[in-house]
Amino acid sequence: MLINFQSVNYTADAKLVEFTKKRIEKINQFYDQIVDVFVYTKVENSSDRINKFAELKIGIPGDDVVVKKTAKSFEEAINSAADSAERVLKRRKEKQRLLG
Repeated sequence: MLINFQSVNYTADAKLVEFTKKRIEKINQFYDQIVDVFVYTKVENSSDRINKFAELKIGIPGDDVVVKKTAKSFEEAINSAADSAERVLKRRKEKQRLLG
């Protein structure tokens, strides 16, 4: 599984990249056919504090899974997006199992 991390409009520190990679690798437990994961993070221009945006684009055979989340911190946004991606992948795996 290939993990690509991209930060838009800011420079990400090594801790954030490392946290992201560890969190994304946990997704692989729920769906073993993941080809690659693209992680896009950026700071949005808004007046409120919830301006950290994270998008996960998970490449799997057939169709990609895209999850977008916004939170107060990048870690929170990435964690929330990863949780949502896990739920989507579990449903997709269950559907495959039922269809045979």
